[in-house]
Amino acid sequence: MEQVVLVDVHDHEIGVEEKIKAHREALCHRAFSVFIFKDFLPRHSRFAVNPDFELLLQQRQFGKYHSEGKWTNTCCGHPRPNETVERGAHRRLKEEMGLDIPLKEIGVFHYQANCAEGIFENEVDHVFVGFYHDEPIQVNKEEVAAYRWIDVSQLLLELKSQSLVYTPWFKEAFLLALQNLKRENT
Repeated sequence: MEQVVLVDVHDHEIGVEEKIKAHREALCHRAFSVFIFKDFLPRHSRFAVNPDFELLLQQRQFGKYHSEGKWTNTCCGHPRPNETVERGAHRRLKEEMGLDIPLKEIGVFHYQANCAEGIFENEVDHVFVGFYHDEPIQVNKEEVAAYRWIDVSQLLLELKSQSLVYTPWFKEAFLLALQNLKRENT
């Protein structure tokens, strides 16, 4: 039985609970979202957003308890009790996509969403960013239905016209990642 860390909206730990129960009862818990970018820019302009700047997306496997078949960030999940958020992010990135890439936490936000009948998200989501350098991608077919690289500019257009094909947390997490990447370049 997988457990999640319960927190208040300021990310202070208040306990642990079984994952499905936390989602059925909309209990606030800790989570993370990982964004792996690929760019073709010189190192000095790494954080510039241009047409060659891409994000690795995954499509959640059909049959998952919520948001099945929806597109989302490279990976996401929950740290285990007594596991740091960063360690949990690395663990899930390896488990879902087969990648072992350095990650940097760039922000945290709280959100709530009704994901399916009787399933709710109420998460304090830690956002991590990493950069891809031709490592082999080996998806876990139990977690991931498909993956694709998408140009950041194209993704921004899709979020306006096709937002329902993405998970409830994706847009806010992506914009936070993008904002922080741009800020680091100024």
